[in-house]
Amino acid sequence: MNSVAIIGGGITGLTAAFRLKQRGVRVTVFEAGPRVGGVIQSVCSDGYLAEFGPNSILETSPRISELIRDLKLESRRMYSDPRAEKRFIVRGGKPVLVPGSPLDFLTADLFSWRAKAHLMAEPFISRSGADEEESLEQFVLRRLGREFLDYAINPFVAGVYAGDPARLSVKHAFPKLHALEQKYGSLIRGQFLGARARKKSGEVSKQSAKKISFDGGLQVLIDALANELAGNVQLQSPVQELEQTESGWRVHASGTAETFDAVLLAAPAHKLASFKISSHNPISLASFGDIKYPPVTSVVFGFRRSDVEHSLDGFGVLVPEVEKLNILGAIFSSSLFPHRAPKDHVTVTVYLGGSRSPELVNADRSTIRRLALKDLAKLLGTKGEPTFEHYTTFRQAIPQYEIGYGRYKSMMDEIETQSPGLYFAGHYRDGISLSDSIVSGDGAASRIAGFVEKGSAQESLIV
Repeated sequence: MNSVAIIGGGITGLTAAFRLKQRGVRVTVFEAGPRVGGVIQSVCSDGYLAEFGPNSILETSPRISELIRDLKLESRRMYSDPRAEKRFIVRGGKPVLVPGSPLDFLTADLFSWRAKAHLMAEPFISRSGADEEESLEQFVLRRLGREFLDYAINPFVAGVYAGDPARLSVKHAFPKLHALEQKYGSLIRGQFLGARARKKSGEVSKQSAKKISFDGGLQVLIDALANELAGNVQLQSPVQELEQTESGWRVHASGTAETFDAVLLAAPAHKLASFKISSHNPISLASFGDIKYPPVTSVVFGFRRSDVEHSLDGFGVLVPEVEKLNILGAIFSSSLFPHRAPKDHVTVTVYLGGSRSPELVNADRSTIRRLALKDLAKLLGTKGEPTFEHYTTFRQAIPQYEIGYGRYKSMMDEIETQSPGLYFAGHYRDGISLSDSIVSGDGAASRIAGFVEKGSAQESLIV
């Protein structure tokens, strides 16, 4: 029977393992920690539901809805409240509504008329060279101008990537943005003309994709995958070495060794950096240790509804760096999905740290609490003491696809080509969102299944 080892029990590894098991492939997931799920974890307490990390999944691909269907979770899936689609960005110390349509954009207060005029000229700006690599900051300044960088891109990048637009590569961190310019010569033109191609492929842009969670939070998805893989997961089993043999790949973990037809590396890049790999072609992943993972602290606060002045009628608020606040942004969690707070209460999730202020995550809890509540009082008009608090810190949160990141992708491609049976997948390769990670795991499973099934067919012919 074909066998595959999966290193890492996060959402990528679990998705890949589930898909391979469906195809009759024997899988073993090696997870170094005491639980699977990685950054996805939900906690319920005193009527509140708090997420440790991400709050939702973007339904960008049919593969995501297919996974939910195959796990029989459709009855537990929840889409975000349509009334919570509004987004706010801080300007002048106050949350300002982000325009939701071209007409709204013309009358919105978020951008000046000069910035709006600059945007109207965007279709007439020349594209960059196909092989030229720009930072996101350079790209936006060239096409959209300083005001869009400061009050649209900077807060978005801090809130989603915990990153710095001056260091992120537009080609690798935002490949679809880069592709729009290369194919259509304009972002605006590409948005309209590219819609037909997206519809044909079944893909949905992240901007318009529906947001998904479950009645018990994202933990429901992890629990369902874990149940399907019961008996296939080895917890607290860090892998010390991979050894290529004539019959496959030998995995050394927790004092034992077993040979598999293929191995999927789905652990974070910073953990893979210390892996020892003995192979026919010399392999070193030490350079993965240079991939930056800024730290992020997430704090979920519960408040009495009467103690929050803002209507919280939206997804959340993002904070531009030029506004000089402490938090990166806040999600109005209880406005997105039901059952996140008791009756007449609300939950707000705030994020601190990132590339902007990495030192903040090292502050003591009382300092983090004080700084976060100070900003919430200013932005949302919160008052009184929170009725619920939950703190999570990720010392290495999100991989940064910075300028030159292509060398890591090229290295992975080369290793997969020269070392048959060894594969890479996850947020360090195919995008940082949960939806990216699910699609990455699904795609890796298809590639691996093709490899092991081809090997079995060849053996049958020989016999």
